[in-house]
Amino acid sequence: MKTTRHAKIIEIINKYDVETQEELTAYLEQSGYPVTQATVSRDIRELKLTKVSLRNGRQKYAATDVSRQEMPSKYIRIFKEGFRSMDTAQNILVIKTESGMAMAVAAALDAMECREIIGSIAGDDTIMCAIRTTEEASALMKRLRKMTGI
Repeated sequence: MKTTRHAKIIEIINKYDVETQEELTAYLEQSGYPVTQATVSRDIRELKLTKVSLRNGRQKYAATDVSRQEMPSKYIRIFKEGFRSMDTAQNILVIKTESGMAMAVAAALDAMECREIIGSIAGDDTIMCAIRTTEEASALMKRLRKMTGI
């Protein structure tokens, strides 16, 4: 649950200008993650989030560059925990996940910067990724299988 919550936090702060722990708590609760302020505070510390200034003088949470080296392993762990299977249909990669994990796994894929992926759509337990070419879809699938140990 913690790793999926962490992935959701990263997704939220990338999507919204979250200024306070209270706002982050509200977004998490709207997303189905009932949390306390203490949990959010601990998550912020563990994710090494920092506040950055916006053009309008306000601030928002952001992932620090320092944690960038640690993040790939965190995202790989999220991918592995949520992954069930995958297959291709020409240049479309379809990934099956544990129920409720598709959004977290898709966010992890985005964070892992899989350059072959043009875009993805995540539901509850399925992700559809549009890949540039059939060859790149096969190569990405092979790389992801190696990462999961399949």
